[in-house]
Formats: sequence, C-alpha cells, structure tokens
Amino acid sequence: MPLKKFYAITDRKQFVRPFEEQIKRMLDKGIRMFQLREKDLPSDELFFLAEKMFHLLQGYDAIFLINDRVDIAVASGANGVHLPEKSIPVEVVKHKFPDLIVGKSCHSLEGALKAQEEGADYITFSPIFSSPGKGNPVGIEKLKEVVDKVSIPVYALGGINESNIKEVLETGIFGVAGIRLFID
Repeated sequence: MPLKKFYAITDRKQFVRPFEEQIKRMLDKGIRMFQLREKDLPSDELFFLAEKMFHLLQGYDAIFLINDRVDIAVASGANGVHLPEKSIPVEVVKHKFPDLIVGKSCHSLEGALKAQEEGADYITFSPIFSSPGKGNPVGIEKLKEVVDKVSIPVYALGGINESNIKEVLETGIFGVAGIRLFID
C-alpha cells in the first residue's frame, strides 16, 4: 500500500471533539495516514482504541500505524508501526514482521541515514519549527539536507501550520505529518 502525503498523529488530549468524531473529520478532509500515539494509555485501553480506529478507517484506503507498540500493531490489524528514535531496531521488526510498514522518528541527518540503512519504509524528521515540548527546531535547511541525502520518504513534522507549509513543501519532502496541523 503506497504511503500517503498527509499523515495525522493522534493525541486525544489535544482533540477538541470526541475521538471518533475527530478521526472522521480528518477522513472527511482527505487524510489517509494515521498514527495512533496515545502514550499515556495502558496496554488494554490502547488495544481497544486501536481496534476502534481500525474499524473507523475501513473503506478509506487509509494507512494505520501504531506508535512504538509492535504487539498492538499486529494484534489490532494495523498496517505498521512507527518507532521513536530510541526504540527497537527497524531491522528486527522488519525481520519478524516483513509485511508491516515501519517508520522511524529522526532528529538528525545521522539518525535519518541510520533509519534508512536499517530498512525503514519512511522517516519523520522533526521538529522543523518550534513545537511545544519538542526541543530546538532543526529548521528548513536541515530538512532539505535530509531530503537530499536519503532515498526513503521523509515526512516533515513539528510546528507546521498554514503560514509555513508552503516553505516546507518546497524542500521536496514526501509528505507532512502533524498533530495540531490536522485538528480543527
């Protein structure tokens, strides 16, 4: 299944509407790639939310990823897993579960090259701009450098909004990922 250009990451604490309604609104806007990223939930609640999301996305040709939890990705029928920078190696997941899409969070060129070498299907590179709790922004120049040096799809993430998205898209990135960007 081909990756999609717009990639929504969930954070139900930032949603202004109930979870299901917010996901449906994103689908109505044309978002077709989602990462369930609810770090505060215990495993059982995360699994049940993953099952709910799996059913919400049916019939939309949407890609469904789980943050960092390969077990929940496999058990819920998700298409893949998104690994934080300090997670299990991509190649371990790819070896055990060759059909899963595996993405990786990267914050440096070295991290991006390593993720590509390990077999990641795509990376997120962040934070491009200032974003709450995400450290110093890497900026457009670093993003462009990563896009130019890796051959796998790169998603820009962090502080992207209507006023700067054009500049981000001009770097040649594959797509844009975000939490607040897709919440209305």
